[in-house]
Amino acid sequence: MTVGAPEEGWYRPSIGLKPEIWHAPEHSDPASREPIPSHGRTLRLLVRASRPRQWTKNLLVFVAPAAAGSFGHAASFGRAAAAFGIFCLVASGTYLINDTVDAEVDRHHPVKQHRPVASGELSSRRALTLGIGLAAMSIGAAWALAGWELALVVATYSAVSIAYSIRFKREPVIELAFLATGFVLRAVAGGVATGVPLSNWFLAVTCFGALFVATGKRAAELELLGPNPETHRESLAKYTASFLRSTLTLTASVTVTAYCLWAFGSSVLGATDSHDKIWIELTVIPMILGILHVLQLLDRGEGGAPEELVFRDRMLQLLGLVWVTLFGLGIYT
Repeated sequence: MTVGAPEEGWYRPSIGLKPEIWHAPEHSDPASREPIPSHGRTLRLLVRASRPRQWTKNLLVFVAPAAAGSFGHAASFGRAAAAFGIFCLVASGTYLINDTVDAEVDRHHPVKQHRPVASGELSSRRALTLGIGLAAMSIGAAWALAGWELALVVATYSAVSIAYSIRFKREPVIELAFLATGFVLRAVAGGVATGVPLSNWFLAVTCFGALFVATGKRAAELELLGPNPETHRESLAKYTASFLRSTLTLTASVTVTAYCLWAFGSSVLGATDSHDKIWIELTVIPMILGILHVLQLLDRGEGGAPEELVFRDRMLQLLGLVWVTLFGLGIYT
């Protein structure tokens, strides 16, 4: 034990010592430290732990009402925007809970070791308390916005995410379904919040597209983490590169097929004449090119974090812009 003045803002006095005497173990576990940063620094750490870059996933709540052409009404857009905010709250809450559960494993991960909880900058107790609070707050906000239906969707998302963190992330294949469910529930929430019915093909595209993304994350992790990936994620030891490639091919094929069937049957969405419909049909081109581009990145060991691709991959951004333009022309002209 080393007795002396502490590094500023790091350690609380030991129980039983005089207030002016502090102790700072030389080889202590980061999780056992009790950081006492300033309020401003605490806020910055909590924001970092909430992973705001991953909020881009919550944009899925806009897809169903946009496809139905309901954004011509300000009230519909406002409700979708509120649902987006609610999912930012609940997602951040589950991230904080997950980081608390995974803190020990994350310390051995080349990237995740820098997260505030894993690095010891943010105490597990504080992260867990805020995570539970955000999850509860989001369920209440969902009820206020659209009644019990949306509250049920948000509560289900929270329960699925927590169950995944505690137990099901260790089960191969099943854990892919849990990851994909999070994406699907975001899309469903957009329809529930705005009162838009969800077509069968829309749900098929969302489900298999989400499985494609989840499988891509695991394929990239298997490439990144080297010969002993189970050290960082237990389920990775039960996957092979060939299995994940086959799963990517399967999910990409079903996603493209379902999207084509949805796009070429888009007259039910409001594109009532051939001039309007052709724009929606043309969205198939950037959509397929986008999937092929992601497959190419994954084959090179990249592209495992979709939220990062949104910010840094220029080709994917260009294809997304073309898709949005064609989609908007088809639905809103």
